Amino acid sequence: MKIGVMGAGAVGCFYGGMLARAGHEVVLIGRPLHVEAIERDGLDMEMQTFREHVRIAASTDPAALADAGIVLCCVKSGDSATAAAAMRPFLNPDAAVFSLQNGVDNAERLATALGRTVVPAVVYVATEMAGPGQLRHHGRGELVIAPSPASERLRTACAAAGVPVSISDNVAGALWLKLIVNCAYNGLSAITQLPYGRIVQGENVLPLLRDIVDECIAVATAAGIELPGDAWQATEAIARSMATQKSSTAFDLARGRRTEIDHLNGYVLDRGTTLGVPVPVNRAIHAIVRLMEGR
Repeated sequence: MKIGVMGAGAVGCFYGGMLARAGHEVVLIGRPLHVEAIERDGLDMEMQTFREHVRIAASTDPAALADAGIVLCCVKSGDSATAAAAMRPFLNPDAAVFSLQNGVDNAERLATALGRTVVPAVVYVATEMAGPGQLRHHGRGELVIAPSPASERLRTACAAAGVPVSISDNVAGALWLKLIVNCAYNGLSAITQLPYGRIVQGENVLPLLRDIVDECIAVATAAGIELPGDAWQATEAIARSMATQKSSTAFDLARGRRTEIDHLNGYVLDRGTTLGVPVPVNRAIHAIVRLMEGR
C-alpha cells in the first residue's frame, strides 16, 4: 500500500519518515526547499533514539498522490482549503484521507472541499524542521484516530513503524483536549520564544494558564463536547513531557510566517462569541500574536 503525505513539514516528515523507514512506500508532497534536499540526501531524521538519512520519495506535485491508498493531510490549518484543491484532481476514489492537523474542524473543512469523507486524527508529537529536509524530534509521536474502514489499516502500518495509534469513538473530545493544551502554550511560546518548561517557571504564569484552560473548558461544555480527560492535568503534564519544546506557533512567528493562532485561541474566541461564553484571556493571546504577525 502506498501512503501519500500532503505537507512535508515537521508533522508530515515525522510520520512519513517513520513509515518509510519501516519499509512502506511513501511519497511526501512539499515545498521545493525540502523536496530538493530530501531527493538529494534523503530525509535527515534526528530522533531521540537514532539519527538516520531515510530514503523517501518527495515531490512538489500533488499528482504524485494518484495511486496512494492512504493520504495523510499534514498542512497548516490555514492551508487546508488550498491543499484540498490541489489534491482533489489526483486522489484515488478508494483512497482514505486522514487529517493530521492542529485545531478541531480541519477534517470537516477538508471533507467539504474534497466532497468525500476525511477521518480526523489527534497528533501528539513534538518536532521541528531544523533545516531543509532535516527533521528534529523532541518527543512523543502517537496518534488517536476516529473509526473508519481504513483506520485499522493505518494502525497496522504505523505499528510496524513503531508509531502508537489508538482508535477512539470520541475523537472530537480528544481534539478539543489537545486544542485546550495548544491554547495554553502555543501563543505564550510564540510571544516569549520560550519552551514549555521555561514558560511554567514564570511569575504568575500558572494562574494565567489556568484561566486559559478554564475558558476553553467553558466553551467546550457549552458546545456539548465531552472531554476524555482532565484538561488541567493534561496541560501541566506537557510542561514535563515536552519541557524543551517550543510551539509550532513560535517557529512560524520567528520565521515571519502566518501562524495557526486563528484556529487555536481564535477558534475558542469565535465559538465563545457564538455561544455567549466570555473568553477574555484567549482573546488577549489571539490579539497579541496577530499583532506580532503584523511586524
